Amino acid sequence: MYSIGTLSEHTKVKVPTIRYYEEIGLLAEAGRTAGNQRRYDDTALERLSFIRHARDLGFPIDAIRALITLQNHPDRSCAEASEIADQQLSGVREKIAKLQSLEQELSRISEGCSGAGQAANCYVLASLADHSKCDHDH
Repeated sequence: MYSIGTLSEHTKVKVPTIRYYEEIGLLAEAGRTAGNQRRYDDTALERLSFIRHARDLGFPIDAIRALITLQNHPDRSCAEASEIADQQLSGVREKIAKLQSLEQELSRISEGCSGAGQAANCYVLASLADHSKCDHDH
């Protein structure tokens, strides 16, 4: 059995986050000692590790909840899990594309300013003040 602090150490999930996951039902409510301290078993450790990994990969809480439901029903098709992962991948790719666009625009703005002049004539400040000076929509 693990205390909440030990569970936190093993999973690298902060104690308030563990309590939150328990509160919203992602993690089963912990058993309690006679002194009312939470105690978690290996199943909770595995579940919290699963949640942590899914969060590290950017999955939203609702997607994790759906994945846990599938995990609790091993006889069901994994098609839904695949669809959830595909949606997450699509979202990550969209974010990457947006970040690449931002990188290009910031690079262009940064290169347009030598830093040697005065703020009144600064290309960076002028570009930020006037969106029409941008080459890309962002």
